[in-house]
This record gives sequence, structure tokens and C-alpha cells, in this order.
Amino acid sequence: MTMKERIADGMLFSDNCEGMPRERAQAKSRMRAYNRTGSSKLGLLHRYLLMKRIFGKKTLAWIEPPFYFCYGRHIKMGDYVYVNVNCSFIDDGEIEIGDRCEFGPGVSIATVSHPVIPKHRALMYCDKVTLGENVWVGANVTILPGVSIGDNSIIGAGSVVTKAVPANVIAFGNPCCVYREFNEADMKYYHGNRLIDEADIEAMKRWEKEHK
Repeated sequence: MTMKERIADGMLFSDNCEGMPRERAQAKSRMRAYNRTGSSKLGLLHRYLLMKRIFGKKTLAWIEPPFYFCYGRHIKMGDYVYVNVNCSFIDDGEIEIGDRCEFGPGVSIATVSHPVIPKHRALMYCDKVTLGENVWVGANVTILPGVSIGDNSIIGAGSVVTKAVPANVIAFGNPCCVYREFNEADMKYYHGNRLIDEADIEAMKRWEKEHK
């Protein structure tokens, strides 16, 4: 059984063979290039070209540098995803991110862990991390191996997510726990007693288009 097959099966593995050190070195070179890009039109074009090389496919994500990862190719990045600064995706295993997810600054996603016993701690094992569509992950959240987060859910800032979070809930804490499901008030108010005014939002969008 190859090391990459062992990784896929969640078995203990070593990442010092089968070309993995070279793959990581190439990925780190792309990562450094991405993190040097500027915000000019040319710089933004360079980012999108680099993202295709990093993830192995074209994506419409917006990722603010600096952005950190191990391989890049193990991240299945959805479209219209927003990733704020200083996020770190440790993708020795697979990370799947649905469309329109949002990440605050300093989010860490880990797919890899180690045995407790020091004798074997240099070895690793991986568990896939999966985020559905429209997931909002607050600042400085840590998502641990094997976690799945359902569509539309919100993870509060500073949380440590150790187990699955269902769809359509607000969850936070260390360890992260479900606080409540979405309710009717969420359809009417965006914060406290501040009403969502659909007509005002449409007017704002028109203003935005007119003043670009």
C-alpha cells in the first residue's frame, strides 16, 4: 500500500517519500508568489492565474494574502468563496469548501494529526474536513480533522470546532457547540433590532453599480 493510499484511508503515514517533499516545496513556491501579489489590476490577474496552479482548477474565490497551505491541490475550493488575511489550511488531507463560504482573518483548518504516544508522534494520519455552501467562519476559528459543517451555518469567532456542526445553525465556543437554529427573527433583523429593508438594499445595489 502506498503512502498516498494510506493517507486516503486514514492510516498512519510518513510524508517523506513518493515525491511529497517535492510537491510541498513546489506548493510553497506558489504560496510565496501568491503572497507577494499586489492589488493592482496586474497583481489581481496574477493571483487568479496562481490560484489555478495552486488548486489545480479555475476558481472564482477571493483570497486575501497572506494565505498559507501545505499542498494546495488537496483543497477543493468552491466559487465565490472569500478568505480573509492570515488563514492557514493544512491540507495534508482533503479540504472541501462549498460555494459562497466566508472566512474571517486567522482561520485555521487542520486535516492532519499525530498519535498521542511520543514514540510514534512523528507519524501522521488525516481526516477530511468538509464545509457546505454559504458557511460563515468567524475570525480566529480553528477547525480540527474530520469536522464537517452543514450548509449556511455560522461559526462564532475564536471557536475550536472538534465535531460536526449541522446545517442552518449558529455555533461557537471551545469546544464549539450549537447555540441555536436560524429562526424567523433572522429573516427580519440583521443585528439586534435593526430591520432588513429589502427596498433599501436594492437601492444600495443600484448606487453601487452607478458609482463604480
